[in-house]
Amino acid sequence: MYDMKRRDFLTSAAAAFVIAGGGSTLVRGGFAAETPPRLQMPPLIDTRASGRLAMTAQAGSSNFLGGPAIPTAGYSQAYLGPTVIMQNGPLAAEIGNTLSEPVSVHWHGMKIAGNHDGGPHQPVLPGKVWKPEMQVNQDPATIWYHSHIHERTAQQVYNGLAGVIHLTDGRDDERGLPSAYGIDDLTLVLQDRSFDRKGRMVYEPSMMDRMHGFHGNRMLINGQSGAVAAVPKGIVRLRLLNGSNARIYNLFFSDGRPMHLVATDGGFLPQPLALDMLQLAPGERAEILVDFSVADAPVLMSDPDQAYGVLEFAVDDTLSARITSLPDKIGSPLEELNGPDTKTRKISLDMGMGMMMGGGGFAINGQPFDMDRIDFNVALGSVERWIVRSSMVAHPFHVHGVQFRVLSEDGSPPRPENSGWKDTVLVPTQTEILVRFEHSANKENPFMLHCHILEHEDAGMMAQFTVS
Repeated sequence: MYDMKRRDFLTSAAAAFVIAGGGSTLVRGGFAAETPPRLQMPPLIDTRASGRLAMTAQAGSSNFLGGPAIPTAGYSQAYLGPTVIMQNGPLAAEIGNTLSEPVSVHWHGMKIAGNHDGGPHQPVLPGKVWKPEMQVNQDPATIWYHSHIHERTAQQVYNGLAGVIHLTDGRDDERGLPSAYGIDDLTLVLQDRSFDRKGRMVYEPSMMDRMHGFHGNRMLINGQSGAVAAVPKGIVRLRLLNGSNARIYNLFFSDGRPMHLVATDGGFLPQPLALDMLQLAPGERAEILVDFSVADAPVLMSDPDQAYGVLEFAVDDTLSARITSLPDKIGSPLEELNGPDTKTRKISLDMGMGMMMGGGGFAINGQPFDMDRIDFNVALGSVERWIVRSSMVAHPFHVHGVQFRVLSEDGSPPRPENSGWKDTVLVPTQTEILVRFEHSANKENPFMLHCHILEHEDAGMMAQFTVS
């Protein structure tokens, strides 16, 4: 469907993109190295043996484009955080903060109680340590973590306070899935960031940026610009996280090869789904299988109408191709949630005209976020049907502490990307979801629901609820 030559879009393996006149135009990265670097995976923290996790929010200095080093932030490193491997069972975390402002660690996609959620009610103050004693109990999934301080989330995530979690049950070999970290199982954090002419990463949102969300002019993958992902000549698993503040990706391969969707936010699908395009909104994750045994390695692209390169791949014959065929079956059949006693709740993601004048206007159900106001209570163990509506633009909608199933999108069946368990979904106009509430949250530590365009969230498009 999208049979395009990669060099029609990429001037070099170190290509980046700039946004001009509303379109995407690829340019050679002026500060990029002549020899494209090999994409590196985030370092690993494996908690399975110890049941413990220690990380510290810290200041860093990063050089992304070969220009001057710039101030950044990360968890236990200069930018972003390590990939955390965990399994079901007890997990004792210690989150330190050596920055000069409060931070948090929201476990985005984890089904845990409100007092462990890491939202804006659990700030880690400068010089302090947060020590949640969590009980992990959910299906395997690619999850992520990021700071979630009200009115500072966009800036802090942009600066680097985010990372990925692999929740595993150790049975990937039985499923026939690639699982060798950094070889045939690649963790890919997709972020667009804005750089000035001197190669400095900048975050200076204008009024239009606050209205539509901040969009950058270059791609970073795992905090790297212009890197090439080396893969074996076989089946490779790509764990994709949209870690951008606002950009929605419509991903496809330059040579038109299919991507086989095997997992959404909340875990595995029953069997792979072949796609020629994958939409990924901010906060969403997807796991896909790609066959690199045929022809030359392609480029992962986005937005076919104004295409730009996201990540180039190259086959490395020295890497072991452990998996050479696609599995027929992966997970169990997806549970149906609908029932006669399901309560219906309406949620409106509002953008009022006040923002056009430089004022407020971001709200949920007409009310901007208030840390001291509980918007509603949900019964523990219940299932609710939510009708979520967006105004003016499409909003990615995220709910803390739960997973849900998508019933419909603008009156049509859900897209394949939304056919599994979700915690974040893009709402173009109206989306219906079924939400199950399995964990408690009190008024001191409520769950959030919000737009995952981070500028919208910070400006008030967020609400909070209790579960009891």
